[in-house]
Amino acid sequence: MEEFTPMTAESVWEILVREGAEVFAREGRSDSYGAPRDFSFEVKALFPNGMGLHIVARQFNYRDPWEAAGRVNDMVDVSLLRDGSYSPFPKGYPWFQGTDQEEGIDEKGLREIIGCVKGLNPKVYLLQELTGDL
Repeated sequence: MEEFTPMTAESVWEILVREGAEVFAREGRSDSYGAPRDFSFEVKALFPNGMGLHIVARQFNYRDPWEAAGRVNDMVDVSLLRDGSYSPFPKGYPWFQGTDQEEGIDEKGLREIIGCVKGLNPKVYLLQELTGDL
């Protein structure tokens, strides 16, 4: 079985800040099972090119028997934001094709997505709209 790197709101925040994004992060779930929120953490990021990401860790994965210890988030759901709304990527990218959300993303995939979003020129959307590809 492949081991994934656990992610926290802080670790995702650090990755995004290093890539030049403005970031907001919050924890959603406390250690209590009665916590009202349905996510462990949520992070929103806005890049200088105007593109954004909404990253949510929905629940903990348990790595130890009887759920005694080892609560981790090693998979997150990632949504792409353009002009404040959810959006797919233009054609030609490995992510967000025909959808505005990718589910079950590990840290390696998250870093790849961040690289694509950070490097995207939003004018590609206009070009693909003009050519009928979008």
